[in-house]
Amino acid sequence: MKNTDKNSLHHVVIVGGGAGGLELATKLGDTLGRQGKAIITLVDQSKTHVWKPLLHEIAAGSMNPERHELVYLAQAHWHHFNFRLGSMDRLDRAKKTIAISPYFDEDGFEVIPRRTLAYDTLIIAVGSTTNDFGIKGAGEFSIALDTQDQAERFHRRLHNALVRAQTQAKAVQAGQLEVVIVGAGATGVELAAELHNTTRELAAYGLDKINADRDIKISLVEASERVLPALPTKLSDSVELELRKLDVHLYTGERVTEVTRDGIHTHSGKFIPSALVVWAAGIKAPDFLREMDGLETNHINQLVVHRTLQTTLDANVFAFGDCAACPRLNGSADETVPPRAQAAHQQASMLVKTVKNRLAGKKHLPDYTYLDYGSLVNLGKYTTVGNLMGSLSGGSLFIEGLIARIMYQSLYKMHLMALHGFWSMALQTIARMITRRTEARVKLH
Repeated sequence: MKNTDKNSLHHVVIVGGGAGGLELATKLGDTLGRQGKAIITLVDQSKTHVWKPLLHEIAAGSMNPERHELVYLAQAHWHHFNFRLGSMDRLDRAKKTIAISPYFDEDGFEVIPRRTLAYDTLIIAVGSTTNDFGIKGAGEFSIALDTQDQAERFHRRLHNALVRAQTQAKAVQAGQLEVVIVGAGATGVELAAELHNTTRELAAYGLDKINADRDIKISLVEASERVLPALPTKLSDSVELELRKLDVHLYTGERVTEVTRDGIHTHSGKFIPSALVVWAAGIKAPDFLREMDGLETNHINQLVVHRTLQTTLDANVFAFGDCAACPRLNGSADETVPPRAQAAHQQASMLVKTVKNRLAGKKHLPDYTYLDYGSLVNLGKYTTVGNLMGSLSGGSLFIEGLIARIMYQSLYKMHLMALHGFWSMALQTIARMITRRTEARVKLH
């Protein structure tokens, strides 16, 4: 029987509608919200959601975001939770409320005034942002790929640069069509491969004055001695070989010291000319977490949590995903769960049980144990490589080609299935396969 007194219902507030936060809100809405056992509210500063691992494809132009974005209001309606548009900027732990900053439209007019929202359980899942480490000019002259808006902004700049080169009277200048990507982690190498394909596709659509092989250059700059430094050497070596086949310029062991309007400078004295710089090196949690009513944070702003995902100073406030520093079982004292999508997905599933236990009055809450199933790196149409770990592989198994590509694509399908269910995911997949045949292979505007 549904509880009709909403004032007596337990209120779960989830801040952050990334993959983990949205999956959690959907699962709690489909169970506790649907049954009238709790009120579930999701807060996010955007109106729509796009799976973050797809942002490099949006930036390169190989994916039209309108085909893949999810509208939070619609998802909330279908899955029995509330959605509030805006950014959390204050926390009052004594009153158990959060403040949501005013929301302004593109013309600067206030659409939604400042609000407060009461909670019984607060779950923070605001993800991470790119860390430029305070490098001079990085914030001003480079673009990160943390949000859909940033990815679309980079694509517009890339497209405009190509059109400008096509219509100008003088020859293409040094750096005019060179994309420099700072950071050769998964985002950096995937973007490099995707750009190699889409820039050539774009040039083929009537940009006859541009010689793609001569004029369009892609460079990767990495402070470590190899690409994908956080992943196994065999995987790194395989990706490096593929990138060199694509004539991507690799600068490993090079630390960026300054970004200017004309390019980047490195510690060894190199200058790489570029009007298009993407910063994909390092992460940190959003800065506002440092001032969340005294909650403990680490040096990259992550909220420090126990293995229950409860913050160390408040049992009613949880954090998970990239914004949380969770101890890693069997690791060193200061080793935490890595900021990876699979960790956020696992933590979201555990928190469904946690919230149900809290509603049932149970004192014992489950502990999170990170399970590493391996890594997959997708180099667009060229190849996909990865390593599988755990019981499936009996250790670590290197995979590449079609099998790796299918497994990479299945990760996105699993995300869609968590949000929409199997049949909706299957129908969406079929519809995209059909419409893809009548569309340009690359976004042309």
